[in-house]
Amino acid sequence: MLQVQLEVRPDPTEVGRARRWARSRIAGSGIGADDPLAETLILLVSELVTNAVVHTGRPAVLRLSLPGVAAESAPVRVEVADGSGRAPVPRCVDGDATGGRGLALVDGLADRWGWSPEGTGKRVWCELDRCTAQQELGKGCGASVSPYGDLAYEAV
Repeated sequence: MLQVQLEVRPDPTEVGRARRWARSRIAGSGIGADDPLAETLILLVSELVTNAVVHTGRPAVLRLSLPGVAAESAPVRVEVADGSGRAPVPRCVDGDATGGRGLALVDGLADRWGWSPEGTGKRVWCELDRCTAQQELGKGCGASVSPYGDLAYEAV
């Protein structure tokens, strides 16, 4: 199990830096850059770091727990710890809103997510099972199945 972390400043430009950092760590873990799991993980990192930066105005710590290739069935975990004790709250937004969908996206992409108090702040986490989507479609582990269909994601 590879466990790595990155300190994130309360600055929106940090979201792009966190994505680049996560992408390099994911590639080093044996998950292919073009693997749908890698794309989904980067999107989840982006959403959780954005929430911490935008809604708390405080530094945060991004943590990734990446099981090795031999632990193919172990989940991959993304966590963001911040200094705000306010609970994350999914919002209902209308079709014209440019934000407010982050936790709904996390809920739709992750197999599990949640949060817990940590000191004076909190830790928001999500997990992806490496084989769930492929097994459900009868493809077996290692098949290339995107959990979010044709959703486009632009890296910054």
